[in-house]
Formats: sequence, C-alpha cells, structure tokens
Amino acid sequence: MPVTLEKKLVVAISSRALFDFEEENRIFDPADPKPYMQLQLDKLAIPAKPGIAFPLVQKLLAFNNSDERRVEVVMLSRNDPVSALRIFHSAQAAGLHLERGVFTQGRAPFKYLRALGAHLFLSANADDVRDALALGFPAARVLTNSMAAGTNFPNEVRIAFDGDAVLFSDEAERVYQAEGLAAFQDNETSKAAQPLSDGPFKPLLTALHQLQRQADASGMRIRTALVTARSAPAHERAIRTLMNWNIAVDEAMFLGGLEKGPFLREFEPDFFFDDQTGHVNSAARHVPAGHVSSGVSNPST
Repeated sequence: MPVTLEKKLVVAISSRALFDFEEENRIFDPADPKPYMQLQLDKLAIPAKPGIAFPLVQKLLAFNNSDERRVEVVMLSRNDPVSALRIFHSAQAAGLHLERGVFTQGRAPFKYLRALGAHLFLSANADDVRDALALGFPAARVLTNSMAAGTNFPNEVRIAFDGDAVLFSDEAERVYQAEGLAAFQDNETSKAAQPLSDGPFKPLLTALHQLQRQADASGMRIRTALVTARSAPAHERAIRTLMNWNIAVDEAMFLGGLEKGPFLREFEPDFFFDDQTGHVNSAARHVPAGHVSSGVSNPST
C-alpha cells in the first residue's frame, strides 16, 4: 500500500509559528541568508523555545497512538535545509513526533499545500497566508506576540472561530459594510432559513468534526466555539447554516459588537481565527490568535 495522508487531519506549519525564532529572525536578510543559517547551525544543540502554535500542535498530535495516526503535522517553511536540522532537533527534544517537512530557502512554500491536502496552514508570513487562502486552503497569519495558550484543559483541543468571512462567506458582512447594521439585520432576518455559503475555514471545522468522532482511544477531545459580532435576530442564520452542514459547535457567543478578547480569555482556546485585525489584536492580548486575510475586510486579497 502506498503511503498517503488521506483520512488524516493535516496541519502545515511554519517554523516561526511552531517555535520562537523571533531572535533569529531579526538577523534574517533575504539578500544574504548566510548569517541566519550560521546562527541556526551554531544553535543546533540548543532546542528552540515553543512558539505560539506549539500547544495546539502538541495537543493535536496526542490524538495519535501506536496503532493509528489520525493527525499529521508537516513543517512548511521558507527556512533552508540547514536550518531544518535545528527545527527537527527542537521538535525531537520537545517530544513532538514530526516526520515530514518542506523547506524552500526563501521561496514561497504555500504551493505544496495541494500535495499535502492540508486542512490548515499556520504561518507568520502574511503573503504566504494570503496566497494559501486564494488557493482555497484554510490559512492564518499567526500573531507571534499573542498570549500563550492556557493549561487548564490538557485533554481538549479548544478552537474558536469567527463566523462571517471565516466559517461562513463574507456575503452578509458585505451588506453590513455597504449599508449599515439595520440593513444587515433585515437581510439576515429575511434569509434566516437560507444557509450562508462556505467560508475559508469550513474545511477545518469539518475535519475537526470528523477527528472528534474518531477520538475514542486517545482520550483527547475537541471543543469548538463560534465567537461572532452577530446578535439576535441575525444569530439564527448562523445557527441554521451549521445545522445545514450537520456540524455542531460546542459554544456560541453572539456578542453584538462587544470586544471579543475578554470572552476568549474565559473560553481559553488553543487558537482563535478572525478576519478583522481589530478582533485579532484584541484576542491576542488574551489567547493565541491568527488573522484570516479573507473577505471584504481585507481588500488587498
């Protein structure tokens, strides 16, 4: 039987998202990468400190056991092959079972997502994230200055999603930005029974839902939350869309424009995804956060 990643949750991640390479990154110069490469080689025996996405990866890999690997985490990095030595050494020292990686020495790595069949791409590089989203892959720019994930739920992968332009398309958000809140509420009330189109992160939510159904032997669980600026009556269309997908989230927060950060602090996600920089920056003060550069709020995409 050929080796395949089919039927697995596949997460592609950059080195700066998984490990704290901020000090090393300060000396990186695309025109002359040799000093950076030498620094990584000099530190080969020094394991890198965990980065913002490290706890999420650690928990996801805990779904695997000796009989079955349900999750595959693949390094997908602009780093060079020499620096890959330190990355894999650091992973081994931290007890992370990472086997695969693609290192492109400064070139954009996102094109390999298709070959991997990735359900999520986490990177600190905004351009790579935008390009990955344009190809149809769930992707987020990791805010490397985010607050570290909490430790109160060691046996749960906890992920929070914004709704419009993340789980759902931005069709309703376009109405809001063009015509205001009253028009948005009228539009969503009149279309309450009409499911929203898929957003860029629906494939990840679907994959997590499938992983949860297989999680019996590992002892790990998944807990998801919808954290949205919507309020009643616009909440109904969001709930009915999830029902139409036959996917349930564990918690839903309809905040009506309230700041999301304090609510996320109480939920304690291992990661939160939002398309609006204001919400992401608020969240990052409390939890690990990633910016999804999609939809009308990110016109450069």
